[in-house]
Amino acid sequence: MNILHLSAVRNWGGGEKHIENLCLELAESNPEVNNFVLCKKGDLFEKSLQNNNLPYAAAPIITNFDFRYIIKLISLVKTKQINLIHIHDPTALAFAVFADKFTSLPPFIFSKKTSFPIRDRKRTLYKYNYPKIKKILCVSEKSKNIIGENINDSSKLVKIYHGFRLEREQFKSKREDLLAELNIPKEKTIIGNIANHIWPKDLETFLKVVHHLIYTQNRTDLYFVQIGFYFRETPHLLKRLKELRLEDHVKCYGFKNNASRFFKIFDYFLLTSQVEGLPNVIYEAFYHKVPVIATNVGGIPEIVSHLENGLLADAFDAEKLAEHILFLEKNRELIPRLTENAHRKLVENFTTKQMAKQTLQEYKNVLYGRS
Repeated sequence: MNILHLSAVRNWGGGEKHIENLCLELAESNPEVNNFVLCKKGDLFEKSLQNNNLPYAAAPIITNFDFRYIIKLISLVKTKQINLIHIHDPTALAFAVFADKFTSLPPFIFSKKTSFPIRDRKRTLYKYNYPKIKKILCVSEKSKNIIGENINDSSKLVKIYHGFRLEREQFKSKREDLLAELNIPKEKTIIGNIANHIWPKDLETFLKVVHHLIYTQNRTDLYFVQIGFYFRETPHLLKRLKELRLEDHVKCYGFKNNASRFFKIFDYFLLTSQVEGLPNVIYEAFYHKVPVIATNVGGIPEIVSHLENGLLADAFDAEKLAEHILFLEKNRELIPRLTENAHRKLVENFTTKQMAKQTLQEYKNVLYGRS
């Protein structure tokens, strides 16, 4: 079975980690499945594929219809004798649909990794309902319900949670070394956030949480760490950070390799997203037994149960998120129960082994005529 994975994203995130985890797991559990990735040339994802020794090719992407990517796609289908194309983002889907007009491509599977609604536009609806798409793998039940509103054939929709690969988290870094790397005082209580600077992550609410804790609650013992790829929202966020007088309390570090190693220094993990599919970073917090405070958007409440394995608040509710941090500060005896529950839920339900097994079954359903 020869699978071609298509990615056309221009930054690094959980979706790219999902592709790598899937390919690494299938290589171990089902070596008869040959996975090959086509990605954007010259970006972080290409470097990560190199570091993980995963078979890939790269093509430049300057516009949403860069013919160099399309030509490379068509060429790989022929040379690698591809049986199935697994598409991982909307731009890659547009490339695949366009390429199929020039040559008959193998069937498609599309992974829907967000809970954004499909725009009610003729060209967009055509792309998502393209006949070559035999299955749409939705990252959460929420994502499945939202995309289902604009998919003509709902039988194509399948929920498969992304999986966590335990083998990727065996970091040898010591806490004191990580604190030194980020230049953080040892006596501080550290609240961490790992998210790229894009609007769905709502990092302005993250700053509002900090402002409330520092200036309303006078918790100057707290220190806030934000790690993530600088993108369109970065100039606004850095401006707001200065306006809110938070330079001494929040540090943005940009992209960091193997960012999840910093969970060793986090006392709490705070995620303030306004829109989500199902963020892999919560799995990382579960694994490292760091208590999660998050917004109840997208698929997050499908894995985080309030007061059972984390704490939830509504999107944009900075004061409630801040209250949750203070609640755990006052009731630290609850933290071991929350984090043990979270860790157990992760290893029992959300591993890459389970994800790969379910995904492979959908590959077989399509290729062997059961879709």
